[in-house]
Amino acid sequence: MRYATLALLATVAAGAATMISPTPAAAYDYPYCAQGRGVGIPGECSYQTYAQCMASASGRGLYCNVNPRAALNQQPRGRVYRGY
Repeated sequence: MRYATLALLATVAAGAATMISPTPAAAYDYPYCAQGRGVGIPGECSYQTYAQCMASASGRGLYCNVNPRAALNQQPRGRVYRGY
């Protein structure tokens, strides 16, 4: 009974450690998403280039678009000119 309790406790601890550990970068951080019927919005956002996205979308009835989450997190480019 003691060994069964220790084994159960070790299994629960290993499962908790797996759930709590940090995960790799999320897929939605990539700049391009394959979107379309059955995929939803923003879609499969796991493509670093537009060509990768188009190759994956080919034959699946999907199209590629810019990831809205990645687009909103970009810093503005250039200088801001104010007319005052």
